[in-house]
Amino acid sequence: QVQLAESGGGSVQPGGSLRLSCAASGYTYSSYSMGWFRQAPGKEREGVACIDPDGSISYADSVKGRFTISQDNGNHTSYLQMNSLKPEDTAMYYCATDFPPCSLSESWRFGYWGQGTPVNVSS
Repeated sequence: QVQLAESGGGSVQPGGSLRLSCAASGYTYSSYSMGWFRQAPGKEREGVACIDPDGSISYADSVKGRFTISQDNGNHTSYLQMNSLKPEDTAMYYCATDFPPCSLSESWRFGYWGQGTPVNVSS
């Protein structure tokens, strides 16, 4: 069955960086879209970055220029490089996958989710 496992979260000071990983198994990785989402306490889930099998990438406006999504099809792993982190980036981060196309505003389209990894940005 489809399994996703995030890692790489932690605590970092403002301006710092983290790289999240999402290890995938149980499906044809290269045929599916991969999205990264986040949810802060008391807030709705928010789409962060998304990549389609054809390489199309989209980012939320709030992270453009700071976050980079990538993937290693050989290792079935997606990465979210997060630079210039801000306190407002604090949230639980999830990866999710499903058939394309990817849509940051339609998280309901993703049927498979990881358990999440926490990111805390504070001084």
